[in-house]
Amino acid sequence: MSDPALGIVMLGSFILVVLFGFPVAFTLMAMGIGFGYVSLGDRVFDLLVQRTYSVMANDVLISVPLFIFMGYIIERANILDRLFRALQLASRALPGALAIATLVTCAMFATATGIVGAVVTLMGLLAYPAMLRAGYDTRLASGITCAGGCLGILIPPSIMFILYGATAGVSVARLYAAAFLPGLLLAGLYIAYVFLLALVRPSLAPRLPATVAAGSVGEVVIALLTSFVPLAVLIAAVLGAILFGLATPSEAAAMGSLGSILLAAAYRGLTWERLKESVFLTARTSAMVCWLFVGAYVFTSVFGWLGGHHVVETFIVEDLDLSSVGFLLLSQLIIFLLGWPLEWSEIVLIFVPIFLPLLDNFAIDPIFFGVLVGLNLQTSFMTPPVAMAAYYLKGVAPPSVRIQEIFSGCMPFVAIVLLCMVVMYTFPEIALWLPRTLYATPPLPAGEDPMAIPEGGFRVLDDLLPHLPPLD
Repeated sequence: MSDPALGIVMLGSFILVVLFGFPVAFTLMAMGIGFGYVSLGDRVFDLLVQRTYSVMANDVLISVPLFIFMGYIIERANILDRLFRALQLASRALPGALAIATLVTCAMFATATGIVGAVVTLMGLLAYPAMLRAGYDTRLASGITCAGGCLGILIPPSIMFILYGATAGVSVARLYAAAFLPGLLLAGLYIAYVFLLALVRPSLAPRLPATVAAGSVGEVVIALLTSFVPLAVLIAAVLGAILFGLATPSEAAAMGSLGSILLAAAYRGLTWERLKESVFLTARTSAMVCWLFVGAYVFTSVFGWLGGHHVVETFIVEDLDLSSVGFLLLSQLIIFLLGWPLEWSEIVLIFVPIFLPLLDNFAIDPIFFGVLVGLNLQTSFMTPPVAMAAYYLKGVAPPSVRIQEIFSGCMPFVAIVLLCMVVMYTFPEIALWLPRTLYATPPLPAGEDPMAIPEGGFRVLDDLLPHLPPLD
């Protein structure tokens, strides 16, 4: 068997083994070492050591545990219930007030954490029962909770963009700037959908009873000042420091972690037990991410050495003869389908690098491509059979709620994500305008494709086997 064929067998074997439920990180390492040993011999172990060290020495990845710690502190400081109550009071006059308050709370909390499981679980305990008690349709309430919880993948400071930036070799700050407006657009489309649905079919999202919605204007203002404003200031400080170049993502994440501790202390929600639990969960999650990165580096390096990337490139560039738009549609369709059996981290670290070397061929900006991937990955948490957001919600939902109802409720929001992607394809400046404005990128010549990369722009700099002895 030729090396390229061995690479394709390696990729297919990985997908098959993961579907059987084996741990992804160690499956990647086992596949990389096993198939690499066939082609490279003992030198594959040098590759494993080198890739492990490169992950530990990656400055960008330092921000991952810091942002995760910030999210866990906020999660355990009882800030969400205050925020949800304040937003509920502020939106009480609107149709679908509970749904709107839920989505805004999810967007705020997702911005502060970026941890989908934490947002869906907490909102499943806080907002989901409130919507059911208010007479909301079970499927609609389920879809709102799951879709809102998934916004953390897209809205900065997203962990996904940190991993994508480290993988693609692009600026995390530019990725955050590019994702900001699309994230607001998607959240706005969610809110517009539930608002119109509540107007057209009020039985699905009844208005709040007068006793529940009671409260003076002064009470609303005080509630917002003591819940919404402090969290918004913390988020704005962290994102602003990154976007305006005042701090690196790691420095801003450290600042956000300190701010979350101070905020939790101000709300009297910081205890020694909660602090220990947050540190433990941060260490566990960060270890999982880092080992996944090591496994993905080894796997993709061996896959590239075997010629798997060349097979994929030849098939897409020469055999299919696609245009830039055709390549974008095909790649996003593949990522969408991969979202059914796989989680976003596996897609970003294993399959997205297969497409990255092809961006030059189709003159596509890797930042624009990354935002499209972030939008697309919203669906990976909401489409069965994996649909992790649905399973998170099922774990805290009343026993009477069936998983099929949660799946059904997610489908309209999956359609909204796809609509948002179509808007992004049509108006790419939604993603590219802000980073070009903030970082003073020269304007494009008249008639040039806005999705095209600048001359001398992105290249895949990852040499697959640096510093290893030459082949015999």
